[in-house]
Amino acid sequence: MFSHFKTLTVTLITLISFSFAQDVMLTIDGTELNYTSTFEIGGWQFDHDGCAINASGGASGAIGFTISCSETTCLGFSFTADPLPPGSDVLVDLNDVCETLTDLVFSDPAGLPLSAELCDGAYDECGVCNGDGIAAGDCDCDGNMLDECGVC
Repeated sequence: MFSHFKTLTVTLITLISFSFAQDVMLTIDGTELNYTSTFEIGGWQFDHDGCAINASGGASGAIGFTISCSETTCLGFSFTADPLPPGSDVLVDLNDVCETLTDLVFSDPAGLPLSAELCDGAYDECGVCNGDGIAAGDCDCDGNMLDECGVC
């Protein structure tokens, strides 16, 4: 009985952890928009403040994505259904310095949505943006201490 309870608890905690994780995590490094993804990316879109009008290249360009940018929006997708592989790489070169990007839309090759987050710093070993304000020893709302991954 106790063994089943432990197994159920570990499974539940794992599922909850994955449900709060982002599928695609983005960072801006100079003019490069970098991604880390746990899934294949079939297409992407984001809004900008005029800084990415000439975005091109990166892994998106290398795999043959069509990249189209207006003065407010960039879109990348594939006519041949070749997705970006899971992992980390430069998604696209923004060709200018962008401070922030908004309205992130990412999908897998079947068109299903992927959750995405732009981090203003680097992601730590827990997959948490360093700029999110959570640190080891911080207290949650119940006064419990959080570990280095923001877990009680």
